[in-house]
Amino acid sequence: MTQKELSGKISLVTGSGKGIGRSIALKLAQMGSKVAVNDLPDSTGASEVVKEIERLDGETMLALADVTDSAAVKASVNNVMEKWGKIDILVNNAGIIGKYNVMMRIKDSDWDKILDTNLRGAFLYSKHVLRSMTGQNWGRIINIASIAGLYGLGMVDYSTSKGGLITFTRSLAHEVGPQNITVNAIAPGYIVSDMSEALSQGIKDMILSRIGLKRFGTTEEVAELAAFLATDRAGYITGQVISLDGGFM
Repeated sequence: MTQKELSGKISLVTGSGKGIGRSIALKLAQMGSKVAVNDLPDSTGASEVVKEIERLDGETMLALADVTDSAAVKASVNNVMEKWGKIDILVNNAGIIGKYNVMMRIKDSDWDKILDTNLRGAFLYSKHVLRSMTGQNWGRIINIASIAGLYGLGMVDYSTSKGGLITFTRSLAHEVGPQNITVNAIAPGYIVSDMSEALSQGIKDMILSRIGLKRFGTTEEVAELAAFLATDRAGYITGQVISLDGGFM
């Protein structure tokens, strides 16, 4: 990728205080985009990501909001618009995984929290950002789904939220395609993260036995794909769900 291929573009990355979102925010900044960093209002990680981008001589700002709060989401988008005048690239990354409960033990409140964060959050941010994208007849929406949304893999609440996000991606891509806006989803497999590090060695070995490349992926590898989908070179890719899972079977 060209180092500054996204110069002049404005990006907003939800849940970018750590993990995959952090790597995507840093990668977009490295490619020349101005980046609005979103996370929960009490996030300390978001401020650290802003500092990292500033050390890269990038332009950045905080766009803190709970992605499930419609008024807060609207306010954060408006703040970005007031500062930079537009939003070209939206990465819906914010998500939670829940407690690994079997179906009969999932609390109603836990189900609602996961669906609200992982699916409603993408709906709210897309809804408010699309006003900018349709006005300029250009945009990129990139949703971070999961192979759990394709295969199930247990965790009924989490898998359902990510499956919904995949259908949301395909439906929205068809709707906004005439405005030159692409909508795609990345479905990561097992990525090195706080979550994977918490797994027992036995569980890790079982998962690795099902991965063709025999290793977990990295957040940087997810960021590389997200950054490509944000460029003009990906302009004819839309409505797609791209698995990034090392050959998981």
